Amino acid sequence: MIREIIEDAKDRMKKSVESLQSQMSKVRTGRAHPSILDSVMVNYYGADTPLNQLANITTEDSRTLALTVFDKSASTAVEKAIMNSDLGLNPTSAGAVIRIPLPALTEERRRDLVKIVRAEAENGRIAVRNIRRDANGDIKDLLKEKEITEDEEHNAEDEIQKLTDIFVKKIDEALKAKEEDLMEI
Repeated sequence: MIREIIEDAKDRMKKSVESLQSQMSKVRTGRAHPSILDSVMVNYYGADTPLNQLANITTEDSRTLALTVFDKSASTAVEKAIMNSDLGLNPTSAGAVIRIPLPALTEERRRDLVKIVRAEAENGRIAVRNIRRDANGDIKDLLKEKEITEDEEHNAEDEIQKLTDIFVKKIDEALKAKEEDLMEI
């Protein structure tokens, strides 16, 4: 029973860290990367469709993305969706290819992005701590029902705390790497 609670907590903490990394990858670092457009949805024949299902997204150089739209009739809808997204990008159409130049980040914008990333990391830490709290609550419930001894409870809580420390450290490492990436010129 204790093993199941600890494994569940570990899985949930792992998912929290993965979610955080996914959120951080959406924060633009000034370099062109196809994942920047992951959140863009295009109105394609009345249905919101992810951009990566409608076009091949490649990196031309460090500051330019190139999109090759599979259905040429959807090119204008794709351009419109990119312009209407909150990414601040202005695509230019060149026949069959849509190019998206990424503007250089200013020092002020970099600092703002670092603040955003730090807030995301703190939310990740809070999520991990909440999982720890839930797991410890489940352990205490087992103790109340006299299904485990106090020693087993203490050992389980220690193990859960070690897991928490490991995952908080992973969050801190991801934050540090992203901050360095953002402040790099």
